[in-house]
Amino acid sequence: MDVPFAAQMLQTHAAVLFFLGDRVYKLKKPVDLGFLDFRTRAARFRVCHREVQLNRRLAPDVYLGVADVLGPDRESCDHLVVMRRMPAERRLSTLAGQSAPIAGQLRQLARMLTVFHCGAQRGPAIDLDGSRTALIDRWDATFDQVRRFRGGVLDTTDADEVQRLTHEFLAGRETLFAERVARGRIVDGHGDLIADDIFLLDDGPRVLDCLEFDDRLRHLDVLDDVAFLTMDLEKLGAADLAQIFLAAYLEFSGDVAPAALVHHYTAYRAFVRAKVGCLRHEQADPAAAADVAAYTGLTLRHLRSGAVRLVLVGGSPATGKTTLAGHLADRLGATVLSTDRIRKELAGTGLAGGAPVPYRTGIYTEQWTEHTYAEMLWRARHLLEHGESVLLDASWTSEQRRVCARRLAACTHSELTELRCAAEPATIAARLARRPAGGLSDADAGIAAAMIREAADWPQATVIDTDTPGGTDRALAALSPASGPFGPAWSGPAAQVTKQRYGE
Repeated sequence: MDVPFAAQMLQTHAAVLFFLGDRVYKLKKPVDLGFLDFRTRAARFRVCHREVQLNRRLAPDVYLGVADVLGPDRESCDHLVVMRRMPAERRLSTLAGQSAPIAGQLRQLARMLTVFHCGAQRGPAIDLDGSRTALIDRWDATFDQVRRFRGGVLDTTDADEVQRLTHEFLAGRETLFAERVARGRIVDGHGDLIADDIFLLDDGPRVLDCLEFDDRLRHLDVLDDVAFLTMDLEKLGAADLAQIFLAAYLEFSGDVAPAALVHHYTAYRAFVRAKVGCLRHEQADPAAAADVAAYTGLTLRHLRSGAVRLVLVGGSPATGKTTLAGHLADRLGATVLSTDRIRKELAGTGLAGGAPVPYRTGIYTEQWTEHTYAEMLWRARHLLEHGESVLLDASWTSEQRRVCARRLAACTHSELTELRCAAEPATIAARLARRPAGGLSDADAGIAAAMIREAADWPQATVIDTDTPGGTDRALAALSPASGPFGPAWSGPAAQVTKQRYGE
């Protein structure tokens, strides 16, 4: 493919790039941005050589070496990274903007990154840099670095919500992050995967410009690495390509992480770009203000979608709670735990059960019911700590049991929503009459009436009328934060593996 030879100069917040003929020369700016310091020539010399060394891992034929810049006295006064020039028309961001048919090449890229991550350096020091504590420190460092922009180019209300949602997610997920370390998911990766720096050539992808100025920022979870690219593709208006790339990476890597973790890392990467936009704006680039707003909005959409949720779906028999829970689980990528199923698992009767028994006898005594709820909440805790949202399908007629669920949500830093399904008596009677014998629920009209009489008031719940269509949308509205809607729900292999892992 012909290489365009037009001379060109581009600037980033930390470098100036000169495009001359079939070469690119990258000059580091003598700046201190807080997260990098290139003010001394020695620092620029070191980082230039480090950039070549690291980027040869994914693009060995592109990074040619380091050249000296000579002053009038013929003495070296600065340094340049020298690269082979890539064809601009094969840049991933360009192809994505043109809606080019590149699904196959994205799968090739995903396979390449999977191989790269499999062979990447690992070790205790790298694990430490990719731990939950280190991620908290990275977020907090970013919050500190953008503090002076709040109320100006960065909206204060949005910044406050980003900080709150971030800390809430991280506070309750210690088990998830410890498991990621134990599974070897923390590597010396790329650290800066964006579509502008990826070229899809006929003989395979070239991935350029890894993060070279701070090794610790390159020590990260593999999903953190790939989330930068999914975020960037989404920002470019190519969310479908982001899904294709992510699904392929999860397929090739066999990663079974919850969707909430992908959302969180995507949000982190978006906010890093928002920070860069703030710096560009400070460097007299007024157009950067739009980027700050867009990236902050993207951050919030993914933090909201990645929030770990505990949803109580209750009501008397035949009010539609099991159907609603199933529909919500499909929309949210959540796991459903049902007392009807768990009760029969514990009793060893088989899910179909036997003949119905009178109310509060057999496996429906108060003791059996207490045991069933305790088991359901224990399973829910395990899932919530691993970043999985959970819907609890039960009658929830007891305030004491609802209090236990609220305590579980609090201790796992999960967002709690309480829903009570309701229907007209005629609808309930018709549904009970249509129930097949030997189903999960053994409730009949008499049991339903008794449970309605005994149910404690539930003022905290949002009532979902299941007599009329649209119950799922009304329930989702109750789940959505007041500040805005959910972002895209990553689905596909990650969600499917989660359901397989927990036998749903």
